[in-house]
Amino acid sequence: MESVARGGTRWKRFALVMVPSVAATAAIGIGLAQGALAASFSISGQEFKVTADRLEGKDFIQYGSYVEGKTLNGKDFAAPVAVSGFREAEIWAMCQSVVTPKVPLIGTVSLVLSAGTDDSRPVQATGLYLDVSDLEADAYFKKIDIGVAAGRLREPGAQPGTKFNEFGFGQQAEEVVLTKVKQKAWATTAGTFKLTDLKLKLHRGTKECFTG
Repeated sequence: MESVARGGTRWKRFALVMVPSVAATAAIGIGLAQGALAASFSISGQEFKVTADRLEGKDFIQYGSYVEGKTLNGKDFAAPVAVSGFREAEIWAMCQSVVTPKVPLIGTVSLVLSAGTDDSRPVQATGLYLDVSDLEADAYFKKIDIGVAAGRLREPGAQPGTKFNEFGFGQQAEEVVLTKVKQKAWATTAGTFKLTDLKLKLHRGTKECFTG
């Protein structure tokens, strides 16, 4: 599974295009659940969907960028994204899904991952970055600073290897709370990502965290 090329590429080998074996997928999932791995979640030429009941983040930053690479059928593509970063974050009732069509001998296959379903044990992440193309949520920001040059954002700052204009628009806040989150993203990357109550399942046909 080749990842979207963004320069300074990270791990980006999560088992979403069904190339690795089921055993390898399970091993990765167990490692993430135990907080043993840095994590990256991306699909070549495809967006994936994410929902969450609640996300609480510290030291939030956001700036514009783009992703580029090749689709599953080999065509070049590029797409604009808003990169959202958090020094640390907690996420409740998280769901991530991707639909992969035309899998040989099987047809359409959907992968659905859920975690953080226990209110007392949310998903925990540090150095979290999301490449988002579409977002719906109720949002609360504490001490927000709008109009900061992207190259001057405070910690965690712009993600290394990201393509962006250092003089372009950026914003930051000490804290952010997002509720009723629905988003489409090209990539999720974290320094650490602990998925409590992890459930990962493959479905024949189309099954997503939300429709639309």
